[in-house]
Amino acid sequence: MAIKRPTTTPDQRGEGDELHQGVKRGERMTTSTGTPLGDDQNSLKVGERGPTMLEDFALRDKIFHFDHERIPERVVHARGYGAHGTLECLDPIPDLTRAAPFQRKGHKTEAFVRFSTVAGNLGSPDLARDVRGFAVKLYTEEGNWDIVGNNIPVFFIQDAMKFPDLVHAVKEEQDRGWPQAASAHDTFWDFVSLMPESTHMLLWAMSDRAIPRSFRFMEGFGVHTYRFVNADGDDTFVKFHWKPRQGLQSVVWNEALKINGADPDFHRRDLYAAIDSGDLPQWDLGVQVFDDKFADEFDFDVLDSTKLIPEEVLPVRVIARLTLDRVVDNVFAETEQVAFGTHNVIPGVDFSNDPLLQGRNFSYLDTQLKRLGSTNFTQLPVNAPRCPVMHFQRDGHMQTDPQRGRGNYEPNSLSGDDRGPRADVTQGYQSVMRQEQGPTRRLRAESFADHYSQARQFFISQTEVEREHIVAAFGFELGKVEDSKIRTRMLANLRNVHDDLAEAVAGKLAMPLPDAAQAAVTTRTDLPESPALSILLNGPETFAGRKLGVLVTNGSDKVVVNAVTSAFEDAGAVVEYVAPAIGPVKLKGGGSVTPHHAIDGGPSVLFDAVALVPSAEGAADLAGRVSAQDFVSDAFAHHKFIGVGADAGALLAAAGVETDEGFADLAGPDEASAFVSLCTALRHWDRDVRA
Repeated sequence: MAIKRPTTTPDQRGEGDELHQGVKRGERMTTSTGTPLGDDQNSLKVGERGPTMLEDFALRDKIFHFDHERIPERVVHARGYGAHGTLECLDPIPDLTRAAPFQRKGHKTEAFVRFSTVAGNLGSPDLARDVRGFAVKLYTEEGNWDIVGNNIPVFFIQDAMKFPDLVHAVKEEQDRGWPQAASAHDTFWDFVSLMPESTHMLLWAMSDRAIPRSFRFMEGFGVHTYRFVNADGDDTFVKFHWKPRQGLQSVVWNEALKINGADPDFHRRDLYAAIDSGDLPQWDLGVQVFDDKFADEFDFDVLDSTKLIPEEVLPVRVIARLTLDRVVDNVFAETEQVAFGTHNVIPGVDFSNDPLLQGRNFSYLDTQLKRLGSTNFTQLPVNAPRCPVMHFQRDGHMQTDPQRGRGNYEPNSLSGDDRGPRADVTQGYQSVMRQEQGPTRRLRAESFADHYSQARQFFISQTEVEREHIVAAFGFELGKVEDSKIRTRMLANLRNVHDDLAEAVAGKLAMPLPDAAQAAVTTRTDLPESPALSILLNGPETFAGRKLGVLVTNGSDKVVVNAVTSAFEDAGAVVEYVAPAIGPVKLKGGGSVTPHHAIDGGPSVLFDAVALVPSAEGAADLAGRVSAQDFVSDAFAHHKFIGVGADAGALLAAAGVETDEGFADLAGPDEASAFVSLCTALRHWDRDVRA
């Protein structure tokens, strides 16, 4: 006979005044083995103040699991955040590949995406200057396909043999344990200054690409050259691109530093909030497809991961759209336990001979075994294929597949369910047939030896503002290097990129300009500018998806506040109120608003633009507060557009800023729409702000 238990029990206080909360909806707490618990506040003791008893299985069960909750974090890409979504085919390409996601228009493939920084640990801040990981797992009907890339299309090294050295160099120095999540130290710059192949990547890493405003506003790249294979076995080379439909946008360095202090989870919070509010981020998946003839005639080796193919030379063809529409239910179970691997491909996708890619294919399985503790990590829900999985792999730690039937080998002569699966010679995965020949040697191809030409092309493709930011970043990073010989060696390398760059960085460091380093291949000066390489030339056309911070006080004009709020929300932006305190703010004209931030915890670095609409009395009060002065002066210094209400003069004066064309008059409600239009440019770069 079943025991009837109440579905609800009352809260109670124990003899030590500890709270024992009652059961709701019949949800009784249990041990990991399902035994119902009667007390989760106290261990089992002898008497009131005696020793804890060894037989307390509930305490042992709880502490045992807690002691083993942490698994090794990733050596690189430890700091990450993930979300679920779908990839929808827009332009079927069965003539190029038999890959399942691209066979018919409208076909949708489940996806999981993990964004990350590279160098820092799990607890590091989001806005470190760093490469961002952009890893996509596609759960196709023919298995899982992982496109494991970054937000930068090239990399520091050409051969996987150097990957451990790169990571050791950029991580905290082993004799002192710092810096964390930073490349601005001797060992990193010592390494890369001795590795000219890193120069192109360094230009990207010192650009604003390394400090994106949001995961939603950055590109993704597969980095390597892969192969597409169609149903007839014909193959072509392919490079993958993720183009954000929200446009490109980054922050400035001073802003990044302050965001890290105000909200170290800025990128994570931004992605979560966007999806949770229904502002779903999207990227177009594009491909650069080319044949052997193009590869042979292209100026650089397509197997070299420190090189790219400019979009002006080979346009990106959009074939699908990725939409992120669901946040994770549990960060550990999904974002931390998701296991990517460049080797995870499906029929229709194959590898090139890129030596960095080849090494990555070898490495990822070891990484997952170390972190997740079992070869059966593919059975975890976030890693499990959505198609049938049948093989003769057996047992191992945490095996959850019942693996029915007698046969666990093949060939066998068993029948029925005992027989088991067999390889499909007609529809199964077939590697591309290609001729390979030559002596076995450890060498670097001579076609990989031009280390500076594309770095120069990247530099000249930037706007003047972006070039200034690159110079400032080199100045900051090399200024942290203690050994002057390393700085000199790096300046000598930069002379091979562009003398203007080298001279400007030397000026930042107050160092003499050395002779150019000897280059294996003379830098080409005939490569044209590539506008696709610039962030500012590929920004959004609207303010949608961005955030406006509105500074309000008691007595703020209700009509103006409502007009600004409505205008920006109608434009697809998020509006948040900042006030002297977190309590309700009473408006002139009736009613009130509830602030999202108190001024001491809501600096202007959290917003893409700001509106200052305090009352005269409120502005006078804020003028005496450093946090309010910083709110205004930081927005000004970071080139943001600033809306100014009729009574904000005292605050502007206290912040020491003078209005320019980046300010908008908000004296009345009619000016709100003009302010929205002004903000579509995102930043007022013409403002004269001295670094």
